[in-house]
Amino acid sequence: MTNAATQTAQTANRLIPVPDWNKHHSWPPQGGLRHLIFNEKTNGFASAFKRVGRRVLIDEAEFFACVERQNQGGK
Repeated sequence: MTNAATQTAQTANRLIPVPDWNKHHSWPPQGGLRHLIFNEKTNGFASAFKRVGRRVLIDEAEFFACVERQNQGGK
């Protein structure tokens, strides 16, 4: 794998801690993320959140895939 391909693969699976999310994305705000995490079993976002001990990490690519799935369901 080339260096560029490796970097793309790493970026696609970036795990972002909840407090750092807004350094990378303006939406949703941290409070909105915590609401999604709290209700993850009923809102379809469970696959986007990974836990390491008490720390919650957001799988960036999977989060936006969940958003897209939510939008598809509304049609």
